[in-house]
Amino acid sequence: MNEHAHPLGAGPCPAGSPTSTWGQIEAGAPQLAATMQRYVDQVSVTLRPSTIGVIDRVLRSFAEFVTGLDLGAPTTAADIERTHIEAYKAHLAASPGLKGPALSSSSVAQQLSALRMFFTRTSEWGWPDSPRRQLIFAGDYPPIDEPLPRAIADADVAALLRAGRADTGRPLVAVVVETLARTGLRVGELCDLADDAIYTIGGAPWLRVPVGKLHNERNIPLHHDLVDLIAGYHTHTPPATGRLLVAEDGAPLNRHRVTRILNRATKRAGIGHVTAHQLRHTLATQAINRGMRIEAVAALLGHRSYNMTRRYARVADQTVRDEYDAVAASLDSLYRADKPRPAPTAAAQTHHRLLGNGTCTRPAQLGCQYETICEQCSYYATSIDFAAILTAQRDDAKTKDQHDRYTIFTRLLDHLDLTPPEAPKQ
Repeated sequence: MNEHAHPLGAGPCPAGSPTSTWGQIEAGAPQLAATMQRYVDQVSVTLRPSTIGVIDRVLRSFAEFVTGLDLGAPTTAADIERTHIEAYKAHLAASPGLKGPALSSSSVAQQLSALRMFFTRTSEWGWPDSPRRQLIFAGDYPPIDEPLPRAIADADVAALLRAGRADTGRPLVAVVVETLARTGLRVGELCDLADDAIYTIGGAPWLRVPVGKLHNERNIPLHHDLVDLIAGYHTHTPPATGRLLVAEDGAPLNRHRVTRILNRATKRAGIGHVTAHQLRHTLATQAINRGMRIEAVAALLGHRSYNMTRRYARVADQTVRDEYDAVAASLDSLYRADKPRPAPTAAAQTHHRLLGNGTCTRPAQLGCQYETICEQCSYYATSIDFAAILTAQRDDAKTKDQHDRYTIFTRLLDHLDLTPPEAPKQ
């Protein structure tokens, strides 16, 4: 047993950060080390260096552990059995993490995933030194928490933007805050924007986002106000060679400078600490809650998988509150029949939109992609029989100063023949 040996049931030791080199592992298990190194060389042809580094560490960590077992230590990959996997799982569970007393669930899952892929691929490739059967199963992975994205309230975003623009002493504060809030960029992407990142297609401004965290380049639409804000900033601070945004001293932006800028703005706005990634979460949540399609939000954020974007597909907290209050009021009428039901508040009445068979109680601050969707459809048809309803819709839109909706119903009424049919002659 070598100096790194850990028999079954032994106490915790660092996991995921092996202390042995491949040369040391070869001394006790030359065939196992050779197979694992061959695998690393093979996958390095198609995978990125950072991924190869993880795979190399995981395989060395596993090899270091199993070759140190007192009983049944494997010397080849073909010798590895399910008992070795179960012992390694117990070892991971008892190992300390970098930021806590135990490894995180995601760290354990990452190591097991890398091992499983090693076993699977060497078997599929027909290598003679490969396990005879599958050794790691879905049930071996620990459950991973999936907390909701930490978006901030719309009112706090508005206060943050106002604070940025009010900071006339440092125009860069407004530029950074508004760019993050309106584009959902990651900090690294913001700092790496090229000096020609803003361009025009069909008269509309777009932003070219460089290859970033997920190794993909994307183009996203830009708000005209943000374009004007950046242009105004450049009149005082010309961009450095190759970069769209730089600090006032001409140095490139980095995540530490961006954090200090955000802290300055949040302190001025009086809303507490806000991170750049929270602004990314906030934009995605705002977009989803206002009817933007999942596919469009994924393209905006640069997600490769829709599963990454679906985390944002939740209703706004205010929507939950409003719908819960409506249910609670209905239940109150059932539970306490002797108590009169309160009348709707004036604010709630103001936001009601007339429908054919009722009203829409969507809060005014939430957009709706389906409003007047039927009336704009090419298959929509109406007649004088519905003139009263159409007139009521038009008048309701005028009262609420909804110009687009008023125009739609006015056009429909203008195309109706309001002359009543002549009575049949006797």
